[in-house]
This record gives sequence, structure tokens and C-alpha cells, in this order.
Amino acid sequence: MTTTRFAAPKSNSYDVVIVGGAVMGSSTAYWLSENADFGGRVLVVERDSTYHFAPSARAASCIRQQFSQPVNILISQFGVEFIRGFGDRMQKHHPNATAPDLAFKEHGFLYCWRPEHAEKARARAELQRSLGAHTLFLTPGEIKERFPWANVDDLGGASWATEAEGWFDNIGLLNGLRHAAKAQGVEYVDNEVTGVDRDGDRITGVQLATGEKIACGTLVNTAGGRGRIIANLAGFDIPIERRKRDLFVVASDKPVSGRMPHVIDISGAFCRPEGQFFLTGHSPPEDPEAALDDYEARHWDFEEYLWPALINRIPQFDALKVQRFWTCHYDYNTLDYNAIIGPHSEVKNFIFCNGFSGHGLQQSPAVGRAISELIAYGAYRTLDLSEMGFERVAAKRPFLEEAII
Repeated sequence: MTTTRFAAPKSNSYDVVIVGGAVMGSSTAYWLSENADFGGRVLVVERDSTYHFAPSARAASCIRQQFSQPVNILISQFGVEFIRGFGDRMQKHHPNATAPDLAFKEHGFLYCWRPEHAEKARARAELQRSLGAHTLFLTPGEIKERFPWANVDDLGGASWATEAEGWFDNIGLLNGLRHAAKAQGVEYVDNEVTGVDRDGDRITGVQLATGEKIACGTLVNTAGGRGRIIANLAGFDIPIERRKRDLFVVASDKPVSGRMPHVIDISGAFCRPEGQFFLTGHSPPEDPEAALDDYEARHWDFEEYLWPALINRIPQFDALKVQRFWTCHYDYNTLDYNAIIGPHSEVKNFIFCNGFSGHGLQQSPAVGRAISELIAYGAYRTLDLSEMGFERVAAKRPFLEEAII
């Protein structure tokens, strides 16, 4: 359901059409507009520019380097650099005002592990450190020493980053990228892509809900939970499903002392401080595909699964009170939980940017830059994201990311 009135674009032909104007689409548009070597015209088609239901606006908005695949670690490292320097990057677009500050809280992640997973987690921490991350593996005793509020009786250890991990202002990131892209000539239009025109191994254009046919040189699919729909319109399929994630803001009668990190429990629950409150959620045990319009929070899920997990890990959370709640949709890659990035293997001017499985916000700076390089130069010039390409999907060859939430 949209809350904006659709409008027609200014032209009937663009070098690049980006389907979806949330954080991934706006990052791609921003990097294209920043590139002096690219002089093409860019159109971003967004069906609801209020972004009311966009994951970019509803997600937990955090960034970590604790991944199992090296490329995801490197993607996040650039994300941290970008978030830290966001105000300086954006200042030229705010000449008469202070540029947005993303309020990055580098409290780190505390990723808890069962005893049987401890050695693998220790090895993963060593991999992350070898690539420049700050991850430490903590024994149960070391966890208790640093975080005395944590119950460690059922843990084999935890990985913890001392810096360059935390959470930030998601709306600030989205609005900043969008504002900068528009200031540098990118056109945004409130509309919906209802058809994709294809001639053999080329995408030739898109059809809009208002009836226009728009020609394009390259089509970029950054449609989030609708990414599979856009792929289907072009005659392709990708293993993307919409999955619901409920988030709850809770109050506790008993404060947590010290600098609390973003805690990821062995149950799949997570919790972090947000001022005087706490933000929490988890990966539910029952996780079917969600309908496009299903944003109803599962309160029973909090009572039956989430709260008991929180009490087990942080015993002083025995008296929580829910203050507010909302539901977010992930574009979930059922093949391997990793994003699908890059051109179709045969239709080269259709570029996938889908299936981030909850990691889209933190990966958007590096991925948007990478896609802009593909468009401008025909190849990656900074981070090589070819391991995340469509070819593995066509071959049903997983590129598995083990550290997901």
C-alpha cells in the first residue's frame, strides 16, 4: 500500500533506471552521481517515498564485522569508514547548515556461542582479526569479568569487538544519500515498475503504473522485499523471500551497568541499549514467508520465545515492559543468506542487488559503490564482489554466510 501520489518522470529515456529508492537504491544513485567518469542520466523509481514500510526505515540499523565470509567483513569495514565520515561527505550538500550526523554508537557486538561452537567461533575471530577487525574471543570467565550482568553458565565463549561495530541513525543515512543524489542530478519519481521490457539478451526499458514506457541502458533491481517480483517481470527468478522480524522497545526496572554492547544470544535473540530503554528482537523459530502487506507484530512471540531468552542471558530482565513495537521485512536469500549482487549471466544490463537477509543497511555504502563501478566501468574497482554474483544462484551453488541473525 502506498501513501504517495504517483507521478510521471521528466523524460522517457535514461541511461540507468534504479527500481527502489531506499538505502541500497539511493546509495547506488549517490555513487553514480559522485563519479566524474559517469555522465549518464539516472532515474530512481520508488513506489512509496515516505519509506513507511521500507526495511531501511524499520531495521535495527547496526553494523558489525563478525561475519564468516571475508568479503562481508571487508564490506562492513568500508561501511564503518563511510558512517564515521558521513557528515564530512555530506557537508558540500548542506552549505548553509550542519551536515547530518549518524550518531554512530561504537559499543561493539557480543556474539554468544554454545560450547560446541566455541572453537569454530575462535577461529572465525582470528580470521576477522587477520583482515583488520578488532574481534576478541572471550572465555565465559572473561565475559563475566567485562559484563557482570551476563549469565555465562550455558556458554562456551563469545566473540566481541572492541570498536568499529555498533549502531547508527538509519533514517539519517537514507535521507543523506537521497538528498545528495538528488542534489547532483539524479531524478527520483514516485511510481511503480509494473513491467520490464526485454529484447533477447538486453533489457530495453520498464513500464510504470501510470502507463509510461521508459527506455533504459541499465536496470538495477534494488526493490528489497519486492526484488523477486522485479526479477520475475524480466523473466528471471531468485531465491528471495520476505521474512518478518518483530522489534520491541522495552523498559527494565533494573538498569544494566557499564557500556552494554549489542548482545546476540545463542537463541537468536538480540538486545542493545537505546537511551533509557532497550531494543530487542530475534529470528523466530517459525519463519514462513510473509505477505507483502503483513506488518502485524507477533506479541505471542515476545512472550513465548524472546523474553525467556533475554531473562536467561540477562537475569535482571525479569521485569520488562514493552513500550513500543514494529515489524520489518527482510529480503531473505534462502540459498545461502548472502546478497545477490551484479549482472545477470546472460542479460548483462540487468543488475541484481537483492537478498541481503538483514544486512542491507550496513552493506549499502560498499555495495552501492560497487554497483556504480559496474555501470561506469564494467568491472569492480574497489572491492571485488564477484563471489556474490548471480552465477552461483543459477548453478545452485551456495556461498554460505554462517553468521546471520
